[in-house]
Amino acid sequence: MKMKLLLVEDDADFAAALARAMTRRGVEVAHAGDAASARTLADSFQPSHAVVDLKLPGESGLKVVAELAARDAALAIVVLTGYASIATAVEAVRLGAQHYLAKPANADEILAALLRDTPDAALDIASEPLSVARLEWEHIQKVLAEHQGNISTTARALKMHRRTLQRKLDKHPPKPS
Repeated sequence: MKMKLLLVEDDADFAAALARAMTRRGVEVAHAGDAASARTLADSFQPSHAVVDLKLPGESGLKVVAELAARDAALAIVVLTGYASIATAVEAVRLGAQHYLAKPANADEILAALLRDTPDAALDIASEPLSVARLEWEHIQKVLAEHQGNISTTARALKMHRRTLQRKLDKHPPKPS
């Protein structure tokens, strides 16, 4: 049976390049640029696999992961993000994703993750403690995931001004150690 991949990615250039690469590998691809399009395509396309970007316009990619997993428990889901954090990786796997990859990930890495039979069992745990900056980043990501990616409610929960939170989120995550 041919793999049917639902690609949920708001970066049109990256999505087009990944779709071409997957098509060359014999995968049938349907692309959605946001959560609403992903829902519509999931109904009509009936994917066997999905690649979901964590940061989508409007709703969080985590919500898309949860909805796709609820529709079809056999659906293999890989989450992609440019802002990798342990908290969001754990949340993505808890919601139904099998794997979690940080961008930039190439088509071979994504395909390998999609074809792996078993979900990621555990994340690598560093032997040294995390830096204070990294701990802050992880906590912000955890609270953001709890509030489905809503910046305003996350800022209120963190007792932080919304613009301050946005500035922190616009920065690259600190190195883990």
